[in-house]
Amino acid sequence: MRIAQVAPLAESVPPRLYGGTERVVSYLTEELVRLGHEVTLFASGDSQTAARLVACAQRALRLDPEVTDALPHHLLMIERVRSRVHEFDVLHFHVEHVHLPLFRPYAHKCVTTLHGRLDLPDLVPLYREFHEMPLVSISNTQRRPLAGANWVGTVYHGLPDAVCPYNPAPRGQYLAFLGRISPEKGIEHAIEIARRAGQRLRIAAKIDRVDEAYWHSRVKPLVSGPLIEFVGEVSEEDKPSFLGNASALLFPIDWPEPFGLVMIEAMSCGTPVIAWPRGSVPEIVEPGVTGFITSSVDEAVAAVGAAVRLDRARVRQRFEERFSATRMALDYLALYRKVGVKKTELVP
Repeated sequence: MRIAQVAPLAESVPPRLYGGTERVVSYLTEELVRLGHEVTLFASGDSQTAARLVACAQRALRLDPEVTDALPHHLLMIERVRSRVHEFDVLHFHVEHVHLPLFRPYAHKCVTTLHGRLDLPDLVPLYREFHEMPLVSISNTQRRPLAGANWVGTVYHGLPDAVCPYNPAPRGQYLAFLGRISPEKGIEHAIEIARRAGQRLRIAAKIDRVDEAYWHSRVKPLVSGPLIEFVGEVSEEDKPSFLGNASALLFPIDWPEPFGLVMIEAMSCGTPVIAWPRGSVPEIVEPGVTGFITSSVDEAVAAVGAAVRLDRARVRQRFEERFSATRMALDYLALYRKVGVKKTELVP
């Protein structure tokens, strides 16, 4: 099958540091290639892939100091895809809704995965207008605000087995927080949980410009003493050690998280997750098996001790059963069929 994968340009595919959507696009693209399909990746020029790469920006826009507005770059990419639409059996977009007007005539061969939050009133009339465009959610919870949109399926993210290897014997004796420093990610809750549990907390997170004031006024003053350590962004190479050596991942989010890739990255290492019941969490975390879902700091503190006693091999097993890259790719191939690709075109 001839497949176009269209990625955001903010980060490379895969990203060098933080970047959930681009990371998922990379895992999906490489697995589709491994399964024998002819894949073309539209992404930034510093991306690394076994697919055919079409560079739509010299490098990741977030790392380019000359870029002040990402939209023109994405519009140019969308035009490049449109000019080659006849080359593909299916076009898989990961750029939210910027492509919808131009690709309306090709709805029969398009799939759009929405990776962000959808509880925004402005989106309702947009997806009502483009009702024929097939959409994919990354959790069932994510799609609820747009229940009337043209959903053709939900596909949970998946990881290649080797990305975050299983660690049966963590050596760190610490709790982990991995993500962004922002109010909705719950970093203040994570710090309180660790302090009250008497456990070390290592914070691996990036700080966007829009969150610098929050970091300096609310979070940085809490990063003190022997229990709380801020390590900054971690690379892809360092992430397995960071998550694998943790006793548990703290994920006390305060927003409707569409998926939460870090949860399955931790599970892949065998590390259980302690999370708030927001967004996708009840779909991802299996209480008492892969972690605990808690509704308060008190419950989370109690869960810290229980999480250490969970069977890490069982956590890894559930990851393999539910969140592998192969499962993700096969789910997407099934959706490509569903939107109208002929069965004869599905033979690699």
